Amino acid sequence: MIKLLRRLFRRDTHAGQTEINKEVVKRYLIVCLGNIGPEYEGTRHNVGFMVGDTIADDAGIGFKSCRYGDMAEVKVKNCELLLLKPSTFMNLSGVAVRFWMNKEKLPLENLLVIVDDLSLPFGAIRIRERGSDAGHNGLKNIAEQLGTQNYARLKFGVGNNFPKGGQIDFVLGQFPPEEKKELPAKLKTAADAVKAFCLSGAAFAMNHYNK
Repeated sequence: MIKLLRRLFRRDTHAGQTEINKEVVKRYLIVCLGNIGPEYEGTRHNVGFMVGDTIADDAGIGFKSCRYGDMAEVKVKNCELLLLKPSTFMNLSGVAVRFWMNKEKLPLENLLVIVDDLSLPFGAIRIRERGSDAGHNGLKNIAEQLGTQNYARLKFGVGNNFPKGGQIDFVLGQFPPEEKKELPAKLKTAADAVKAFCLSGAAFAMNHYNK
């Protein structure tokens, strides 16, 4: 009888410890907006790609080809980040987003879109839980495909130092030398903001990173 009780106690203790050690993994789709092709590398419009690369490089993870883009899966504590760089070109980004949201069966609150923003100074970060597309074709198509604007986005400021009518050339242009020097540190801050959003929630990330 004593031996039986000891065996039962050990089993109960082990089962309880297993439940304690079992962590709840949260899965997020992090959409890094940009355009594919060497002619777009390093341009302001591709800053979403750059933030995604920064997160993946920091984790030592490479991107692999997938449906509608390239993807890297990065584990950050109890969060799994699916970093998606759509291959649809900017104006059809929503096609990739809708496909992967449905495939992974993720709720809207587990979606974060990283996008360049002309209204913010270079390197400034603004996280929003919802909002209009503000004329950004990538955000516009995502809203059309999802049927809502109620999804989170991290806006990375690229400035607006261009003449009237020069917006397209500006966003498809390269960062000037003085900004290129500061860019890695700015991208690292944006990468940290993405992780904070996933680990601690939108409110925490906004309070700590919005400028």
